[in-house]
Amino acid sequence: MGREGEKNPANCSKLDSAPSRRGILQYMKRIITGLFLLLAGMSSLAAQETAEKYFDRISDFYGNIRDYEGDLVITQGKQEQVARISYKNPNKLRLDFSKPDGQVLNVNDEKLELYIPEYRVSFVQPLSRGSGSNLAGMANSQGLELMKRNYSIAYVSGPNAVPLDEGSEEMVVKLRLNWRSTSEGFREIYLAIGQNNLIRRIEGITTSMESIVFNFTNLETNKGIPDARFDYKSPPEGNSIENFLFEPEN
Repeated sequence: MGREGEKNPANCSKLDSAPSRRGILQYMKRIITGLFLLLAGMSSLAAQETAEKYFDRISDFYGNIRDYEGDLVITQGKQEQVARISYKNPNKLRLDFSKPDGQVLNVNDEKLELYIPEYRVSFVQPLSRGSGSNLAGMANSQGLELMKRNYSIAYVSGPNAVPLDEGSEEMVVKLRLNWRSTSEGFREIYLAIGQNNLIRRIEGITTSMESIVFNFTNLETNKGIPDARFDYKSPPEGNSIENFLFEPEN
């Protein structure tokens, strides 16, 4: 068994050499990037306000939310993942997956950890003060301000609420964000904001024109989630691989 940065050569070789496993890790990297770029709440505003003013209210609204829990479905092509999401302002996040069962993504002040039970491997990214604030900042007002600088913002079909999907009775306001720079992870982002003032759906279009959809339901805010909720420890019999997102700072 290998822990705290140790690698099991046999298991790691299998992980690195199998295209399907590399695909799973790449998929999860995209999900992680998407979550940090996109996890934010939004308040519904008067119809006469511009899309940018609408977007400007996001930070104020979510700044008053201490934490939330809910259900999340992530879809990319034929791949679907289902998780229970827990978030605590400003930089704590946990996803407990039921599909695939037992998979966990956890972020706290010290590290980001992704446990994939199918391979009994835990991918760990230590977070320095700088990198941690950059990652976690995407989920608060600073991150949203960064998005505003890097994307142009417009209503999809005007400021009034429209059906979430064709024929749906669920009404949402839809925004479209287009990148200003090709360095961004998503060239387009579509946001659907429910009448309960919470984000309902996010669709990110990658540079390769792939779609990743995040559907949020049953969100409950300000539940008083304890910090201990984000003190995750993966099973001791698993292997640990560090710095899978980026190299640590010197």
